[in-house]
Amino acid sequence: MKNFALIGAAGYIAPRHMKAIKDTGNNLLAAYDNFDSVGILDSHFPDADFFVEFERFDRHVDKLKRNGQKIDFVSICSPNYLHDSHIRFGLRVGADVICEKPLVLNPWNIDALKEVEKEHGKRVYNILQLRLHPSIIALKKKIEEGPKDKIYDIDLAYITSRGHWYYTSWKGDVSKSGGIATNIGVHFYDMLTWVFGGVKKNVVHIHTHDRAAGYFELEKARVRWFLSINADTLPESVKAKGGRTYRSLTMEGEEIEFSDGFTDLHTKSYEHILTGMGFGLEESRKSIEIVHDIRYYKPVGPQGEYHPFVKMGLSTPPVILID
Repeated sequence: MKNFALIGAAGYIAPRHMKAIKDTGNNLLAAYDNFDSVGILDSHFPDADFFVEFERFDRHVDKLKRNGQKIDFVSICSPNYLHDSHIRFGLRVGADVICEKPLVLNPWNIDALKEVEKEHGKRVYNILQLRLHPSIIALKKKIEEGPKDKIYDIDLAYITSRGHWYYTSWKGDVSKSGGIATNIGVHFYDMLTWVFGGVKKNVVHIHTHDRAAGYFELEKARVRWFLSINADTLPESVKAKGGRTYRSLTMEGEEIEFSDGFTDLHTKSYEHILTGMGFGLEESRKSIEIVHDIRYYKPVGPQGEYHPFVKMGLSTPPVILID
């Protein structure tokens, strides 16, 4: 049994990590979050110590270590811009680290963390869950066994509706989240480059507060992509059913179904890591380079090869009320 500590216990994704720790037969000793809405701990690890101040969490982890109760893994579900710092903390306390996507916001952060890994003799693993999705594994196998010189035409659309709260939170701050493409797109970019190879060309068509779209030329694919958090961009068929999320991945016009099977991917990721096969720092590089470039490239608008959803009317950023 391995001992875990968790940073970022009150967020949306943390329960999946708690479940993964429990499902793999391990124990959560301590958790930290600025916010104290963490009743979910009762469903998984009611005996875990919880802290709302990082300094006290740090002291507790050090105390556990000195008393012979070593932390084997630190799991990180904190806001994107804090990942780099929290990864360093985990390595310094002598633990391996499991970090949510995006691993970091900039490619050079990866280089620095590789040095910290060497200093402490520990590993950093990223949750790249789509690499473990059965449909994506089957797709990769199909491409590897297909014609070596074929270039595939891919369309990707992912719409996950968010309310006005999003813009008040850290997720609405580009300096903290990295923007739409980083926050909700990074694991799709990882999946695409894992299956179809590295980026030869990267064009950004739109990149606003609520959507992003662009075009990649990969080694084995031409990809038109569209991401959005605005419910107005949902297809009418989804709106009619009251849906709030839309995922579509087509290859040569044929739909690749991967909407299902997400529930247990974090547990699969933990199993993968615990058996020594996790995805490390270098395997995150391509997707981090992509989101960094998207963040700084100037959008060219609807020209060239662009996703059909690009021509939807743009929206005005919501006004954040300050009483």
